[in-house]
Amino acid sequence: MVTANQPVAAPYSLLCVDSTPETGRAQPARPAAFGGRGAYAALFVLGVMEGLIGCFQFSHGIGRVPVVALAFCLVVFLTCLLGGWGMGSPLGALLPAFGWFLASLLLTMPTAAGSVIVTNTAAGKWYLYGGAVSAGLGVVLTFLGWPRRASGWPQRPGT
Repeated sequence: MVTANQPVAAPYSLLCVDSTPETGRAQPARPAAFGGRGAYAALFVLGVMEGLIGCFQFSHGIGRVPVVALAFCLVVFLTCLLGGWGMGSPLGALLPAFGWFLASLLLTMPTAAGSVIVTNTAAGKWYLYGGAVSAGLGVVLTFLGWPRRASGWPQRPGT
């Protein structure tokens, strides 16, 4: 029972707890650093998946117009551009471009039996050459379009 002379206990606050780790103990991995690396890995995998799907679907079109090849050129461009701007670094634009290029290059190589996945047609040329130009343009625009500070690329919060 509380009387008028006894003070009421204040609720416990975690602000008074010392959160600095003891010296000599192993530190856990920083979640922010893992999240950044995971996002870069996801951009690379996205580029690989775009290349993988694009190599098998590029030939669809309307009449003689290779609509899907042109659509994949736009998708590769936007992935590189938005990946670079979203991550705040040129690596965010380079990784999806490299993933797309790697997957497309590997699937363009002829097999021992002589079969080829990306054929020498107008749609195949639009997919390969247009995709390479689109990836390059996305990377270049990331370099040119991002506002720079005197120290280089802007710092992300928490770094």
